[in-house]
Amino acid sequence: MSSIESLLRSATLPESPSARLDAEWLLAAALGKPTSYLRTWPEREVPDDCEARFMADLARRRQGEPIAYILGRQGFWSLDLEVAPHTLIPRPDTELLVETALQLVPATARDVLDLGTGTGAIALALANDRPAWSVIGVDRIAEAVALATRNAERLKLPNVRFFESQWFSALGGQRYSLIVSNPPYIRARDPHLLQGDLRFEPDSALVAGEDGLDDIRQIISSAPDYLLQDGWLVLEHGYDQAHEVRQLLMDRGFADAQSRTDLGGHERVTLGSWS
Repeated sequence: MSSIESLLRSATLPESPSARLDAEWLLAAALGKPTSYLRTWPEREVPDDCEARFMADLARRRQGEPIAYILGRQGFWSLDLEVAPHTLIPRPDTELLVETALQLVPATARDVLDLGTGTGAIALALANDRPAWSVIGVDRIAEAVALATRNAERLKLPNVRFFESQWFSALGGQRYSLIVSNPPYIRARDPHLLQGDLRFEPDSALVAGEDGLDDIRQIISSAPDYLLQDGWLVLEHGYDQAHEVRQLLMDRGFADAQSRTDLGGHERVTLGSWS
């Protein structure tokens, strides 16, 4: 058996800028302990079965597989979410969309829609912070809907529901005070698709035509039929797409089209009001 510290020292991860932290997460998961345990008891010996799991997971990480897929978990907002390879990994960038949505609509009873929900991250964050809201999350992939539902059940959030729908196709005539989406927005030939975590994530959740705007166009075109008067549409998009998304909103008749800037100074969320 090896000690915790010796395993961590030998855990080389050349592709990762956070190699030590990655190794700590993997070893803590193998042991069924928090990462603080590793720092408190670095001399403790690791059981053979736990070491074997750690080494197997480390090999996957060396191949570039995202930590979230290896562990099956990812933190988002204040939530711990189950993730799987048929959904995008929730990212801190998307928390800007959540922050924006929470600022737009009162905390009183409202109907809210999340399009392309994936793990349910956005819908769950909104439902968690706004108990009076009734939140619907839809996704065209049945496995994603099942995953999001499991997350809601584990988090005990009764005010959110998930079901299968290709954007608005299965929604009927209901209208919403707020529609949010983090749709695919990467250009089909973007070289980033061959780098890092994106190599392992589903192209169908990433790519949207030659300019990356195909799905955003479709959502903006259809959204007015599902928004209440003065309802808001809020979209995440690429760092260089804000101008085009604002123009699409204005061309469709949305008012007050505006963009919000992330901590890196990039306009990553654009919104408009329907009146």
